[in-house]
Amino acid sequence: MFITLEGIEGSGKTTQMAHIARFLESRGRTCVQTREPGGTGIGEKLRAILLDPAHRHLAPGAELLLYTADRVQHVQEVVAPALEAGRTVLCDRFFDATLVYQGYARGLDRHLVQTLHNLLLGGLKPDLTLLLDLDPEAGLGRAWRQLDSGSRGDGESRFEKEALAFHRKVRAGYLDLAAGEPQRFAVVDAARSEAAVRQTIFEILDRRLNRLPTSGAAV
Repeated sequence: MFITLEGIEGSGKTTQMAHIARFLESRGRTCVQTREPGGTGIGEKLRAILLDPAHRHLAPGAELLLYTADRVQHVQEVVAPALEAGRTVLCDRFFDATLVYQGYARGLDRHLVQTLHNLLLGGLKPDLTLLLDLDPEAGLGRAWRQLDSGSRGDGESRFEKEALAFHRKVRAGYLDLAAGEPQRFAVVDAARSEAAVRQTIFEILDRRLNRLPTSGAAV
């Protein structure tokens, strides 16, 4: 089973992924936790380029190709082998993030973004995508509190430094994708407490697991 977490900055994806892994492992599933960009040695180097605020002039087309390169390496090295071995893959961001950030928000041709994914990755989609939905002002407030406190490094703050209008486009893009694929997306209100969000996610997973084989094989 392939599960992804999506959402704007500050939506709590990283925190919730750890809870999800423990929940699934308590149900007998072996989990692989990973992220994009990153997830591989090559991917971590690409992540450093993509998220560094010093690279604020990175061209949208170059940004798209770097994210795509990261994903091709990630799928080949981590995601596909884990799924083939019957493991459950939990990924902090995947293709939906590229479609939303580079397509909806940057204004690149969304058909081009999708075509690249289809050509290079066979159109691979998660079985379940948890969208942690949050007002951009609230999400950025959370993210900046983490940066100001030192719990996150400033070296990965390029997107936090985008204008609020950019983040509103990101959120709208995510909600548009979720509306178009309700069978894959589960939208979770991330404005609530961490515990409340966690409980909602567990309920979603319980319903989904009741419809899946217990082996953890990809579906």
